[in-house]
Amino acid sequence: MKRLPSLFARRRWRVLAWSLVAVLLVGAGAGGVAVWQNTYALREERIAVRHEGRLLDGVLARPQQGDGPFGLVVFVHGDGPVDATHDTFYRPLWESFAKAGYASLSLSKPGVGASEGDWLDQSMDDRADETLAAIAWARERPDIDGRRVGLWGASQAGWVLPKVAARDRALRFVIAVSPAVDWQRQGRYNLLAELRRDGATRDETRAALRRRETTLRLLRQGATFAQYRAAVADTDTGNGTDADGMTAARWRFIAKNYRSNASADLRAMRGTPTLLVLAGHDVNVDVADTETTYRRILPPASLTVEHYPDATHSLVDNAVENSEARLTLTAVFAPRRLYADGFLADQRHFVERITPS
Repeated sequence: MKRLPSLFARRRWRVLAWSLVAVLLVGAGAGGVAVWQNTYALREERIAVRHEGRLLDGVLARPQQGDGPFGLVVFVHGDGPVDATHDTFYRPLWESFAKAGYASLSLSKPGVGASEGDWLDQSMDDRADETLAAIAWARERPDIDGRRVGLWGASQAGWVLPKVAARDRALRFVIAVSPAVDWQRQGRYNLLAELRRDGATRDETRAALRRRETTLRLLRQGATFAQYRAAVADTDTGNGTDADGMTAARWRFIAKNYRSNASADLRAMRGTPTLLVLAGHDVNVDVADTETTYRRILPPASLTVEHYPDATHSLVDNAVENSEARLTLTAVFAPRRLYADGFLADQRHFVERITPS
């Protein structure tokens, strides 16, 4: 079972980008441009939220001017060990929301940064509880307008956002970026899409599907990681993982979550204004299946769908993401342009329409 990557899951971007920055800083002019392009019209405050006896490290990013109370966008991460800023790539979004008079709140996942715990111990229900705790914390602040709180989430957050919105009916909106609906359908789609992309042969595709069915059978049987390893020993890498990078902790995480399906929670949140963001080059999520399900379940008046035909799962322009040189240069000198054309402005305009101050 391959994991559903989060937005900007390729963490090597930061390494590549800042390696280049180190070289470019030799020339003061180039360094000045990089610093200027990575400066945002925000006031960032490091905060901590206590949940179930653990402290979670985070950032509250408020508009540059004013005392509020501001509306609030609470960020829900995708898969992986994501910190509060998502390696800085959330900041263009925070700035866009700030232009609409909104603050943004984002917590580092448990075990990431200064946050206590381990994100691999969490179910999707646990993640929803954590998000509700962050919302409750924010509503106690005098600089936050508790009546204008919404959610933004990407990728794996598609299984968390509807749970939160179903339980907090006061939420004003949900923005779902590249979400899947059914964990198992998504996994099969992702597997086949990557095999096609990589030019796999028919025999290789059949072998991968057999391996997938074996994995699902073991999950349904409640197999241990040792039993899983024994069943797929032919792909052992010799360093405690298999060819897909599976570890004992990852196996436990998947065992908790592989039955996830957002349909019931989408029905429970019916009426909450929702922006569904879909990319044209998404090999991780079957965007047609996601759109069909959202349109079938959510009332038309509450659903807005935005397509970005030239974008990948991470909402980066496909041509940029597939060129390491362009990706690195854009990340350093024009990070706001990493996102697909119109994406940042569309996020801002949606919250302005849905929740006028």
